[in-house]
Amino acid sequence: MKIALLGATGNVGLRLTEELLRRGHEVTGIARHPEKLEPCTGVAPVRADVGNEAALAKVLAGHDAVIHSVKFVNSTATRVIAAVKRAGVPRLLVVGGAGSLEVAPGVVLVNAPNFPAEYRQEALAGGEFLKTLRAERELAWTFVSPSAIFAPGERTGKFRLGKDQLLVGADGQSRISMEDYAIAFVDELEQPQHTRERFTVGY
Repeated sequence: MKIALLGATGNVGLRLTEELLRRGHEVTGIARHPEKLEPCTGVAPVRADVGNEAALAKVLAGHDAVIHSVKFVNSTATRVIAAVKRAGVPRLLVVGGAGSLEVAPGVVLVNAPNFPAEYRQEALAGGEFLKTLRAERELAWTFVSPSAIFAPGERTGKFRLGKDQLLVGADGQSRISMEDYAIAFVDELEQPQHTRERFTVGY
């Protein structure tokens, strides 16, 4: 497939690119500073701003799917969704956050007492992005939330999937490596199981 990846130079974006290339997909790496991308066969670096709907739509046209791996800001959800639809791309997959996952009935992680204050604003914006997607009836979207601890690590291929509840391992930790998250993400891209749904990945 030909995939447009927004936020290709980020930690998650780089690992998604590696996984996509490993499986033979073609990647358009979209970023504000595409020059940061290492020259690589199968990746076409492109400069674009997710806040400019018309310009973004032109870049996205002709792709099979769009991956959004960009920091959440409240104002961008509707613009990105509109640009994807305007470009005629049928699928949008979003690198979500853990903040909107439930830790108890009716209680989401971002509202838990120990949630780090420095991540609260972005977590809330991610929740709003998910809310906007859930009202979307035209795009085939998927929102993929990682576990609470989300960092570079090993590519093991061993993980669990969940829906709207935070996954916690036998060790009491909620975590997933970016490498294993990328496997689950590209699995969903290739074999859709969660169209117009959110799912989560963890150990």
